[in-house]
Amino acid sequence: MKEVKRTLAVCLFAVIAMVGGGYLHAHAQSADAPVPKRKARVLAKPQYPELAKKLNLSGVVKIEVTIGADGKVKRTHILGGHPVLAAEAEKAAAQSEFEPGPKETTEVIEFKFGAD
Repeated sequence: MKEVKRTLAVCLFAVIAMVGGGYLHAHAQSADAPVPKRKARVLAKPQYPELAKKLNLSGVVKIEVTIGADGKVKRTHILGGHPVLAAEAEKAAAQSEFEPGPKETTEVIEFKFGAD
């Protein structure tokens, strides 16, 4: 029980530090004309972390992905969600693949964790 409380305290501290440091914020995509959404060819499924199972965590994690013209994910950025879940969501986002397009674009992927 003491270890669970310590883990929760560390997670809470991490969230507060991220919010205070400005790391959890949304980026608006700047463009002159609206760009249609890129369809996912392969949307990888994240692993549900063991710690999250023990703590009975659930929720949504939002990951911003930068997609190259070839459809491969070039960069990822965590926009929101529990830090224990976010690392696995970011890994899954990086392994995803999208339809090719005329240029690099940015999309937001939402991963839902919890009871199905």
